[in-house]
Amino acid sequence: MSSQAPTHEDAHEAHHGHSHGHQAGHGTFKSYMTGFALSVVLTALPFWLVMSGVVASPALTAVLVMGLGAIQIVVHMVFFLHMNPRSEGGWTMMALIFTLIIVAIALSGSLWVMHHLNSNMMPMSPEMMKNMP
Repeated sequence: MSSQAPTHEDAHEAHHGHSHGHQAGHGTFKSYMTGFALSVVLTALPFWLVMSGVVASPALTAVLVMGLGAIQIVVHMVFFLHMNPRSEGGWTMMALIFTLIIVAIALSGSLWVMHHLNSNMMPMSPEMMKNMP
C-alpha cells in the first residue's frame, strides 16, 4: 500500500482533462464564426417565415419555426459548448441526447397547450354569444 501523493504532472494533467481519455473539445475561430453565422440565419429565417407569410398554413409555419428552433439549440450545443462524442468520455453526447429529449417534450407540450388554449379559450361564435345570460 503506497501513501504517495500524486505528482505535480499527474494533478496538472487530471485538472486539464488530459487523463483517462477525457479530451475536452476546444473551438477554433472558424468554428465559432460558423456557429455564429448559423445562429444568425436560424434566427432570421423563422422571423422572415412569420412576417412574410410565405407559407400559407399557420400550422406548417409553426412546425417550421419550432424545427428551426430545435436545430438552433443543437448548433449552439455543438459549436459553442463543444459537445461531441469524443469529449469528456462521451458524457457530452449523453447531455446532447438528454437536451434533445427535453426540447422535444417542451416543444410538443407548448404546442399542446397552445392548441387547447386556442380551441377552449378563444371568443365564441355570434350564435353562442346570443345564448349568454
